[in-house]
Amino acid sequence: QVEITESGGALVQPGDSLRLSCTLSGRLFGSFIMGWLRRAPGKEREFVAVISKGSTSTLYGDSVKGRFTISRDNAKNTVDLQMYDLKPEDAGIYFCAASPGLWHPTQVKNAATFQHWGQGTQVTVSW
Repeated sequence: QVEITESGGALVQPGDSLRLSCTLSGRLFGSFIMGWLRRAPGKEREFVAVISKGSTSTLYGDSVKGRFTISRDNAKNTVDLQMYDLKPEDAGIYFCAASPGLWHPTQVKNAATFQHWGQGTQVTVSW
């Protein structure tokens, strides 16, 4: 059984940086495409970033491109999301998710691609 756990969520001020981490257990970590998605209050779930199984490819949502970086360490079963210059609109619950499928640049941005999800970690950006 796959278990995903996120950590690192916090209350930060606009312009601050924050690093989220995610661990996966129960299956071979390197067999999963890993992604981060978020849901702001009253909004639909939004794609944030995704990384391929071997870290050769990454994709980002338009609103975070240039500010967020996704990375993974297959030896440690972790995937991180480094966030810079946070804005109030970045606030929300951030979910880590895993997909055992193949890398398709369009499909991996779709939440339906991901079969396994964590419980989420809260990020609040406010003065």
